[in-house]
Amino acid sequence: MNYEDMTSLQKAAVALVAFGSEVSALVLQGMPEADLEQITVEIANLRDVPPEIEEKVMEECHQIFMARQYISQGGVDFAQSILEKAVGMNKAQEIMKRLESSITTTGFSLLKDIDAKQLTGFLQNEHPQTISLIITQLNPQHAAAVLSELSPELQSEVALRVATMEKIAPEILREIEQTLEGHFERTGTGEMSISGGAKAIAEILNLIDSSAEKNILQSLEAEDPDLAAEIKNMMFVFDDIVLLDDRSVQRLLKEVETKDLSLALKAASEEVRDKIFSNVSERVSVMIKEEMEFMGPTRLSDVEAAQGRIVEAVRRLEEEGQIIISGRGGKEDIIV
Repeated sequence: MNYEDMTSLQKAAVALVAFGSEVSALVLQGMPEADLEQITVEIANLRDVPPEIEEKVMEECHQIFMARQYISQGGVDFAQSILEKAVGMNKAQEIMKRLESSITTTGFSLLKDIDAKQLTGFLQNEHPQTISLIITQLNPQHAAAVLSELSPELQSEVALRVATMEKIAPEILREIEQTLEGHFERTGTGEMSISGGAKAIAEILNLIDSSAEKNILQSLEAEDPDLAAEIKNMMFVFDDIVLLDDRSVQRLLKEVETKDLSLALKAASEEVRDKIFSNVSERVSVMIKEEMEFMGPTRLSDVEAAQGRIVEAVRRLEEEGQIIISGRGGKEDIIV
């Protein structure tokens, strides 16, 4: 294996293996599915890597991480000057060239440090589509806080637009970016891509207070029932059972058939299994485990269907106020 001949994908595979399984798992979770498949194949095909190549890959990763940090601290020029002092002009230019395609110092990047109330004050008179575009550029927690501050009517309109958003023309993005830069008296350049859709709004609604969430979902159901159902499906998945407190798990299990539970646990994480088994008697635990073993190989579609029925029960019980999902609800819902 020659370091100079290695592709970026091969270097990424070496780096992930060197990072260890826990760190690598976190990195892989955030990857698009297509990239995830490619890097997984590359890791699987990886053979013994000489220590000197691993060291070079890790050094390159460190340099790129530091370059990104310098960019976030003071921009591209600041990063370039710091790197030149650290590794020389040629190496600095090489590192910056690798980052060129992903550097996005834009008007949208200014939003991360702005208080939700202040940002909402700036947005409240904007067109719902403009608000939706900006919402998609915030992290879910920040977006949830901003959405909570909007009026109920505007909440529903913005949520619908985020959920149905597709690619946006570059000239529209540039216009919005210039407005942001002008308002906050900052400058920036670069391209942005908008990522809306049902998953984006589901992540936001998972964090928003319950009254706003119900208002938005009711409006979405009236406007587009299928879309509302898709969003609900993404808001709570089977593995999220670990977010339930013990009393809620026990209440849920009264609504679930043993066969469905056994089937659902066939493809469940160890954490979910532990959560379930810690909330049933030893006799029931043994019975579930025996039934899982008796089933033998099971179609994934059957397992997912059983998990879906349990998720539906969770949603129904939460709507009825009989269970609590950790991290959901507003101040008025807190139990002390």
